[in-house]
Amino acid sequence: MTFSADDFARALAEHDYDFQAGRIVTGRVIGYGSDGAYVEIGGKSDAFLPLKEAALGRVENLEAYLPQHEDREFLIIRDQDAEGRVVLSIRRLLVQQLWGRLKQLEADAQLLTVKVTGTNKGGVIVDVEGLRGFVPRSHLSQPEDLDALVGTSLTVGFLEVNSDTNKLVLSEKIAARSQAMERLAVGQLVEGTVASLKPYGAFVSFDGVTGLLHINQISKNYVDSLPSLLQVGQAIKAIVVNLDESRNRISLSTKAFEKYPGEVLKEFDAVMADAENRMANLGNLLAESEA
Repeated sequence: MTFSADDFARALAEHDYDFQAGRIVTGRVIGYGSDGAYVEIGGKSDAFLPLKEAALGRVENLEAYLPQHEDREFLIIRDQDAEGRVVLSIRRLLVQQLWGRLKQLEADAQLLTVKVTGTNKGGVIVDVEGLRGFVPRSHLSQPEDLDALVGTSLTVGFLEVNSDTNKLVLSEKIAARSQAMERLAVGQLVEGTVASLKPYGAFVSFDGVTGLLHINQISKNYVDSLPSLLQVGQAIKAIVVNLDESRNRISLSTKAFEKYPGEVLKEFDAVMADAENRMANLGNLLAESEA
């Protein structure tokens, strides 16, 4: 059997390429069935919206959720059948739009609030407006008892937003650091504990974030042995001397407290106890830091 030019033209006429899968169309509900709704979108036949595709969550009353004769957008998820009917989805359109919003929030370094719905050995599962997200244990502010977090809300930043792999990975620590950066100011006194020691200085944890106390910022004198002065878990006070928001870096100093070079090394506890009264040296320190 041959396929003539007339047959080809007729086939084209019978298939409306405006109603292919992946296209967004505007329509209005004109009737309901037991498992979905019938929608007028301007095609040869009414389109069908399955109940499970009506929303991100469960719809108890489809007629109340989607009143008749109100225009709204739908995503075509199945091409026309022999009768010219296509299958529609609101759920997938909302998901598509949500991924776009999340990608923009990630680009703008914005934060969002999510609800913890479950746990696994690696972290917690969260609900993001109907999407499933994941916060790794290492990116939780309180990772000890994951079960205690179920049902609570977390403020998080973004680690990965990938709609192609359906991967949404979030971080509470990024959010805490971002919020702390907004609250901090150069010259501010902070109180924390020594989190770790490195050859180049000490990392100090405070208010859920970590700042670097560089070895050159500990005292105006040379620090011969950092472990002999500081230990992990030790309480410490310091002054914020630099905030690099682009790299989320907080630089700290204790040498601003010194009344004479080397005082922090000789009388650490006494200097810490009197730290609030020693802010007068701050102006000189900041001038040196900016030089």
